[in-house]
Amino acid sequence: QVQLVESGGGLVQAGGSLRLSCAASGRTFSSYGMGWFRQAPGKEREFVARINRSGGSTAYADSVEGRFTISRDNAKNTVYLQMNSLKPEDTAVYYCAAARLVTTRQNEYDYWGQGTQVTVSS
Repeated sequence: QVQLVESGGGLVQAGGSLRLSCAASGRTFSSYGMGWFRQAPGKEREFVARINRSGGSTAYADSVEGRFTISRDNAKNTVYLQMNSLKPEDTAVYYCAAARLVTTRQNEYDYWGQGTQVTVSS
């Protein structure tokens, strides 16, 4: 069992930056691939970024490529999402998730956090 708790969301102006954190419980954090997803009002939840167990492989949605960076610190059981050059369309609830696979598919993630709100004003 893995419990995930996101933090770092908030209100930021367009062009600004935020760093989200996701703290995981348990001793097996390094056994999981980690991902970030987001859900905007009235839209389906979508993939944002994922990172493999060691942190050596990452992947991003086209909409955030070059602006967002996912990273992890296995010693701290934490995964991060650095978000730069934020746009109003990045406004959403952001969720972190853990999977035994390295995947971008939501249905392959086993554990989910409760989400953190990110609001980007124009």
